[in-house]
Amino acid sequence: MRILLVEDDAQVASFIKSGLEQAQYSVDLATNVADGDFMASVNDYGVLIVDCLLPDGDGRQLCRDLRARSIATPILLLTAKTSTADKVIGLDSGADDYLTKPFAFRELLARLRALGRRRDKLLLEPLSVADLHIDPLSRRVTRAGQEVALTPNEFKVLEMLLRHAGQVVTRTDLLEQIWGVNFDSRSNIVDVVIKVLRDKIDRFYEPKLIQTRRGVGYLIAADI
Repeated sequence: MRILLVEDDAQVASFIKSGLEQAQYSVDLATNVADGDFMASVNDYGVLIVDCLLPDGDGRQLCRDLRARSIATPILLLTAKTSTADKVIGLDSGADDYLTKPFAFRELLARLRALGRRRDKLLLEPLSVADLHIDPLSRRVTRAGQEVALTPNEFKVLEMLLRHAGQVVTRTDLLEQIWGVNFDSRSNIVDVVIKVLRDKIDRFYEPKLIQTRRGVGYLIAADI
């Protein structure tokens, strides 16, 4: 599972990142709200670990902002505050769990496993935009009630776009998430798959759902 850690304390961040990597997690680090917001918006993470006190704002506000944009990635808040009121505020901001410092690392790992199980259940829920529907469990895709046959990679690209509906997904993110970080970044495989998806998903239907943001990436939405 890929995790985003939003923590500005270098010592704490190094401790958590090193421990998670030893536990076979992939960890990206952001040291402020702005970077954390951007990275959580454009990358596909299993869990976000967010410190409450950051140099440019409050981690709880970051939670609220992400939830307002329908980013449903599970969030674990880290804080030194231990009062019930602080915990309630943190959970009400959109966080899924709350861990106070200092903590035992094995407890952090246990909470991550629990959040990962919750995310796995969410990943099996059907997704839709307008009259386009996909079922991740059965791998069935329909547009206007008509079944659409997709290859495994075509399905993965469409699923990733739908999980970030209304948001731009970069070409690099698609390459890394679907073909792997070691895949040749100069390949035009993403463009080829998007063209095929447009032929299958949009060519004979309205509205056109797959949009291009030249020089940035792709998004899927019905109201653009």
